[in-house]
Amino acid sequence: MSITDMRRAPLPPGLVLASRSASRRAMLDGAGVAYTARPADVDEAAIKTAMAGEKPETITQALADAKALAIAGDAGDALVLGSDSLVQCGGRLFDKPESREQAAEHLRWFSGRTMELHSGAALVQHGAVKWRHAALARLHVRDLSDDFIAAYLDSEWPAVGACVGVFMIEGRGVQLFESVEGDYFCILGMPLFPVLSALRRFGAMQS
Repeated sequence: MSITDMRRAPLPPGLVLASRSASRRAMLDGAGVAYTARPADVDEAAIKTAMAGEKPETITQALADAKALAIAGDAGDALVLGSDSLVQCGGRLFDKPESREQAAEHLRWFSGRTMELHSGAALVQHGAVKWRHAALARLHVRDLSDDFIAAYLDSEWPAVGACVGVFMIEGRGVQLFESVEGDYFCILGMPLFPVLSALRRFGAMQS
């Protein structure tokens, strides 16, 4: 089924994940959560521009809210789960790299610095935000040589182009870091433990 057909198809009751993210789907699959995935059409750049100067966690939460709300009108009685992540490092907010050259520039900037990864989640039902949660992980990036960056991107590009931090922690991206602080699932892109707790509270999972 094409993405266009997915958007038009009626949604069953239960839980809807408003995302095309493979890592977020994998987290819910691994946890045994029943859901329907539906990509959300949200102008993330416009939201970030409108919220320039706000704290990263506030922007991340607004993006998660917007994704869930974008699907809620077609969701009936279902809960809609939206989630998003932002990276801040050295006073800069980072978007997903648009090219291999930009990915290399991001990695050079991250080198030797601490990356702050903000992850937000929201549950929406009947067009209203019922629950939201923001989480933070700190990732201490080791000094990265130009040779390492080139070899890393030879291996990982273009897959890491879909990742705001230019890495997948569950794969070769772990080589970027000396240490990390925070929830592993937050680093993967969604604060899973709080999400599961909220799903039980709202009756979408057995308590």
